[in-house]
Amino acid sequence: MNTYARQALSFTRGEGAYLWDDKGNKYLDALGGIAVCGLGHSHPALSDVICEQAKTLLHTSNIYHIPHQEQLANKLCSITGMDNVFFGNSGAEANEAAIKIARLFGHNKRINDPMIIVMENSFHGRTMATLTATGNRKIQAGFEPLVHGFVRVPFNDIDAIRQVAKNSKNIVAILVEPIQGEGGINIPDSDYLNNLRDVCDEFDWLLMLDEIQTGMCRTGKWFAHQHNQITPDVMTVAKSLGNGIPIGACLASGKAANIFQPGNHGSTYGGNPFATKVALSVIETLESIEATALATQQGKYLLDAFNESLKDSDIVANIRGLGMMLGIELNQPCTELVSQAIEKQLLINVTAQNTIRLLPPLIFEKTQCDELVSTLSQLIKNLNGK
Repeated sequence: MNTYARQALSFTRGEGAYLWDDKGNKYLDALGGIAVCGLGHSHPALSDVICEQAKTLLHTSNIYHIPHQEQLANKLCSITGMDNVFFGNSGAEANEAAIKIARLFGHNKRINDPMIIVMENSFHGRTMATLTATGNRKIQAGFEPLVHGFVRVPFNDIDAIRQVAKNSKNIVAILVEPIQGEGGINIPDSDYLNNLRDVCDEFDWLLMLDEIQTGMCRTGKWFAHQHNQITPDVMTVAKSLGNGIPIGACLASGKAANIFQPGNHGSTYGGNPFATKVALSVIETLESIEATALATQQGKYLLDAFNESLKDSDIVANIRGLGMMLGIELNQPCTELVSQAIEKQLLINVTAQNTIRLLPPLIFEKTQCDELVSTLSQLIKNLNGK
């Protein structure tokens, strides 16, 4: 179906931070499959596990115990301090599970019309519930009636949340990205998540963090909320959990951990032996390369290099980032940069019309950082001739 405005480009293989098209041209991948390929392409450790598991067992269904699923759940809970996990196949499915947990939590409190606070400029998926939660009218248009049960407030605005708390007795949860990815790499105040945690504790709400884009070492911690030393009630993860193999997870802790009971939720494919074995290998490989330190180091190098290279550009409004999640905001639309970068054999993304979003593999080397900064900075300077 005609659902993607695709570039006239087709890749046949990848290795590390590079992709090759069907004409043999080599491209530097600074998008990482939209924050999916944290370990780059064709990582040998993952390739070996994929081949081994494909020859052993792919699927049994959740009617039975799945040892790899249980091992992965234990690993994720160990990393995060969460209590348990539901496995699906995507970020949207993980967020659907979170929304269902919040609603069931509300009904268990005898709230018949439970409401979830969500943010402007957010992105949580394209299912009916998650696109309603998303703060982007463009992706909602034409799909009305949207799902009832969401209250929207500005991102990074605690006062707005407290105002909602005054006016509504039906709030049961807050759903928020620690850093807004699709919204333009919007980084909140350093104490924003701590304040959200305090508000949720005060009003007995669930704090639900969408870490689908920020998770798996992307920001220099396993998950972005760990910079704030808090624990959410619910957290979702997907994207780079499988490094390209579809898997999503919804983690819960404390009062949210035992809300789901048998029959409340399920997935045919979710957490199958193949996907969970690969995800286990992803985590083990990230640990072996000390990916959190790597993302911190290389992300700072990129941020400093872009600030230096573009310091005299009068069209650059802001350069921001945390770890290997960077945004270069211009004071004009710049979607044409995507195709211009392709001509220079560089893969980037523009989101929110005017923000260049960079989500390189965590394995980016210094020479690749330099290549990215040099190529992209020149393209930006060319937009206004300086």
